[in-house]
Amino acid sequence: MERKVTRGIGHIIKFAFLAVIVLFTVYPVLYTIIGSFKTNMELQTGGSFWPQEWMFSNYVQAFRQAEFLKYTWNSVILSGITMLLSLVTSSMAGYVIARHDFTGKRALMVAYLSVMFVALGPIVLYPQYTLMHQLGLTGNLLGLALVLTGGQASNIFLIMGFVKSVPKELDESAFMDGAGYFKIYTTVILPLIRPILGVVALFAFRLAWNDYITALVFSIPNPDMKPLTVAVVGLRYSANAAAELQIMTAGASIALIPILIVYFFTNRQFISGLTAGAVKG
Repeated sequence: MERKVTRGIGHIIKFAFLAVIVLFTVYPVLYTIIGSFKTNMELQTGGSFWPQEWMFSNYVQAFRQAEFLKYTWNSVILSGITMLLSLVTSSMAGYVIARHDFTGKRALMVAYLSVMFVALGPIVLYPQYTLMHQLGLTGNLLGLALVLTGGQASNIFLIMGFVKSVPKELDESAFMDGAGYFKIYTTVILPLIRPILGVVALFAFRLAWNDYITALVFSIPNPDMKPLTVAVVGLRYSANAAAELQIMTAGASIALIPILIVYFFTNRQFISGLTAGAVKG
């Protein structure tokens, strides 16, 4: 009887904890969506959670002011390039580190592990911008995508766990048939680690889509290359410098739609990839 009571209390604590986590995660998104239908005065003064009058015109105004089609296309291109670069570089790095021994491998692993637990974004932003400026890549989306591709240590370790689960006998068999390292990587390794590649692709796409600070700095030389996140924040102030929070929240709500659509069509691959990675890694 005491064991059942203890187990019941444990379940209650567990579900209460999960409920609190869900509340803190969902509430800001829900508040933004509900707030996008309020007037500017309601948002700034607080008041009731629900709007007194549903202002659907906020969305029309936000769509026009932010040039959503133009900047959404910029975000799609940026996220697509970042995703492809991340898949290629992280899969190659994960394969080489998991399968081959070379001088400095341990030091490289330590370096990767160290950057996983330190937020380097603001620290490395200036040298990144300087480097891209010297390469002539500060005014286009390719330079920004290259910057966002870096710092993907977690993706590399995810792929390493999958590669280690692939029997080495397959590599040796392909090598005996005359395949080189790159051939083994493309024909043996990549087809067998597709679940985790889907996870890495979603992570990279989400990172590029949601990035703000890096995109803001790199789009200064060429405002036409601004992604959607930068354009949405620009909706906060109107032409007369007055704060228009209702327009910004409406724009933020619209900006949520594409990434939600991507997750809706890839959530099964995402969950299966993480689950398999947890078992294999």
